[in-house]
Amino acid sequence: MLGLIKKDFLMLKGNFKTWLILLFVYIVMAFQESMSLTFLLPFMCVVTMLSTFSYDSYNKWDAYVCSLPDGRKNSVRAKYIATLLLVFVTVLITTILTIIISYYRTNTVNLSSIGESIFGAIFATTLLQSIMYPAIYKYGVEKARITIFIVIFGTALVGGVLSKYIDFEFIIQRLVFLEKYIMIIIPVVIVVMVYISYRISEAIYKRKEY
Repeated sequence: MLGLIKKDFLMLKGNFKTWLILLFVYIVMAFQESMSLTFLLPFMCVVTMLSTFSYDSYNKWDAYVCSLPDGRKNSVRAKYIATLLLVFVTVLITTILTIIISYYRTNTVNLSSIGESIFGAIFATTLLQSIMYPAIYKYGVEKARITIFIVIFGTALVGGVLSKYIDFEFIIQRLVFLEKYIMIIIPVVIVVMVYISYRISEAIYKRKEY
């Protein structure tokens, strides 16, 4: 499986220079207080990882990996692990840069605020991964993008309609007591979310014909 993870990273090698250029641009903008690095860079990693599915499809990788012992299972597992590794490495770099930029601008570092932002970034990116990957394994990259757009648009539409009949502010006020446990809740939710997504993707990929 390590070889499969390495394969995904090697496919991303061509994006390395682009990442460095974008990282430099975003750092400059962050110093000017016009952009935050917290969410953007981890999000870029997940979006970039989506391109590996296109590479796999173009090179007929699925037909080959299905012939390997436990190939389907290991392929899905490697894709998830590679993405999570990339996200967490990026989050680590982002955290260091955010601390440096924060100290440069204000001569202080609010670790609590930075920690909350980092947790939020990890949650958002893993949520994106958890939704996208099963859809990609089911429909392919192009159809999955359309499917996700429809789901997001539909959710926003339903949410807008429900907001007229449901007092969400009342519900949120009743959930304020959970705030003190947020640093425990978020990691648990992330683990459960990614695990369920992985199991769904694995089940889809095992049944798919190539």
